[in-house]
Amino acid sequence: MPDRTIDFGKYGARGIKGHQAVARRLDALAGYIATPITARRGLLARLHYLTRTDHARTAARAAGLTATPRTIRAWLAGTRSPSRASLAAIEQAYRTVRRENVARYLLARLNRDGRGTRVEIHPLDQSGVFHPHQRVVAFRTMNVRRWDRIIAAWAADDDAALDEAWVDQVVDLGSQWGQYEYVTNIGFAA
Repeated sequence: MPDRTIDFGKYGARGIKGHQAVARRLDALAGYIATPITARRGLLARLHYLTRTDHARTAARAAGLTATPRTIRAWLAGTRSPSRASLAAIEQAYRTVRRENVARYLLARLNRDGRGTRVEIHPLDQSGVFHPHQRVVAFRTMNVRRWDRIIAAWAADDDAALDEAWVDQVVDLGSQWGQYEYVTNIGFAA
């Protein structure tokens, strides 16, 4: 078996990379604001999150929110509306700051003092694969005890580092780990 899948989907299999499924699940656990930023309520909630304290304002600036305090006050008061570029910057800064704030909590919950967290790996979807080319890929569970690199890469929004950190954990599945490089879903709770 090669180290990584070379030509995924050639015969019609569908799925996403395992680290992308992990990032999706961690995003769900982070508890982002559900109201879209295009709604006034969603915009105000994000701006309040990013500007409530000095620490939040500093983190928002570091995350790329470059609007002046006067402009932010006008947005909060409703006298001015942010442009599309500003909305995108606000959303990106909010997600970055939220990930940084939640990362330490998630790390403690997932590591559980060295006991780790049970992870369910749902295999790739082979419904579009012609029968002779299908292979048996079963639902798997594993216990991940070391979440440090995964959480750090997720919080930094570093896709390559998250991929490497996830593959280091999946290798614990043994010689079949390559079958779980692409999955339909990965589930765990914190």
